[in-house]
Amino acid sequence: MKSYEIFLRTIIDVKNFVNAINDFDFDLDLVSGRYVVDAKSIMGIFSLDLSRPITLRAFSDDVEKLEEAISGFMFRG
Repeated sequence: MKSYEIFLRTIIDVKNFVNAINDFDFDLDLVSGRYVVDAKSIMGIFSLDLSRPITLRAFSDDVEKLEEAISGFMFRG
């Protein structure tokens, strides 16, 4: 499992993020506090607090293409 901090600032970011990760075959979760949702679910994402960075958990060791797909959403604090 790999974890990344991402920041989704706008509704367009959420849409583009889901489109970017939708084709990956492994599970992807978003974690915000005690809440965990499927990262491929737009409705699930909108249930999270998007005013701060959230954690993306990728349940795969082969994440090279994922890292390319999400590079624009990575939080660089």
